[in-house]
Amino acid sequence: MEILLIALFITLILIGVPIAFVIVIVALLGIVNIPYVPEVTVPVKMLNGLDSFVLLAVPLFILAANLMNHGQISQKLINFSLSMVGHIRGGLAHANILVSMIFAGVSGAAQADTAGVGKILIPNMKKQGYDTETAVSVTAASSTIGVIIPPSIPMIIFAGLTNVSVGALFLAGIIPGVLVGLGMMLLIYIYSIKRGYPTYERTSIKKFSKLLFESLPALLTPVILIGGIVTGLFTATEAAAFASLYTVFVCMFFYKTLKIKDLPKILVDTLTLSSLSLFALAAASALGELLSYYQLAAWVQEFFSANISSKWVFLLIIILFFLFIGTFMDAIPAMILFVPVILPVATAFDVSPLLLGLITIITLAIGLITPPYGLCLLLAAKIGDLSVERSFVSVLPFIGVIMIVLLFVTFFPEIVLYLPKLFSPDLF
Repeated sequence: MEILLIALFITLILIGVPIAFVIVIVALLGIVNIPYVPEVTVPVKMLNGLDSFVLLAVPLFILAANLMNHGQISQKLINFSLSMVGHIRGGLAHANILVSMIFAGVSGAAQADTAGVGKILIPNMKKQGYDTETAVSVTAASSTIGVIIPPSIPMIIFAGLTNVSVGALFLAGIIPGVLVGLGMMLLIYIYSIKRGYPTYERTSIKKFSKLLFESLPALLTPVILIGGIVTGLFTATEAAAFASLYTVFVCMFFYKTLKIKDLPKILVDTLTLSSLSLFALAAASALGELLSYYQLAAWVQEFFSANISSKWVFLLIIILFFLFIGTFMDAIPAMILFVPVILPVATAFDVSPLLLGLITIITLAIGLITPPYGLCLLLAAKIGDLSVERSFVSVLPFIGVIMIVLLFVTFFPEIVLYLPKLFSPDLF
């Protein structure tokens, strides 16, 4: 039966059935064929999978990102980023990466970053003489920073699965996220020298101060969110709710770019986008019950105990596994399905759950820019009117940058875990 279910899973994916439906179909057929287990187990497990306070953070952070985009905060952050790095060769591309790093500290939603920033910067980059491949690849690749730099929706899910401190995981993501951004900027600088990409005039102190003041409400958001979570002032879900309310207040009364009549459409868009992730998550909860019946976790632990003796080899296998899974599955259902399976093995190898979380999340972030699933790559390619094949080829060097940082995190964990150890020493 197990072989038939695996074959069905692979077949459904190959013929293009959406992954969430694939998971539900396999879970339903598998549970139906288990003696003494009623079919109602599937919908019950799906509902129970969503019955979590921490999961409220998912639609709330997506709402905050949509409000930012509709309230034109993305444009203000782009202007501010340009004032900082526009004078460097390839300044517009550098600003693309920098604004993604700032946006990441507000929303935690990579797809919202691609859509909001990409609609503005991809056409502008093409007008400024950048080739379409570079405009699309830098936009898609830099959006992945959104799930590495806190706040991050996948980090919240991982913390809920493993009982790791959300605040500690957020702090652990700062150094890798900054390293990914700086690595991409270095790559763009090399591109710019070779291809002669344009620069902007250096921004005057007066103009920079004006742009800083305009961007300050958005720039303060990550400080408030991360500071509040780390100090215990509010939970991750409460932080997401605060981010949404704060964004509404800023857009309505500070920038005056948002009206009450705009809210219904924004809410509908948020619910539409959130439902995709949450339905996949619910489906993964049902399939998780099936995997538990077949004792997959015990089998995996036995396999690693018998065949692998080095934790470094174990971590490299985990990276390769999630690189593969990320090509056709979103990070949230992937973690729901597999993190409970590999966590006991990681513990046996004395791998910190915090380190496992970082490695898992960074690896699955690469899945956002690898076809066929890569949502960020598909969005950027659509905005730039470029084929997915050419977009993927152009994004490969940026994937290389993320991989270098991922290996750095894997083999030098003490450096990337410095901040959580500094602010939350009681967790170690």
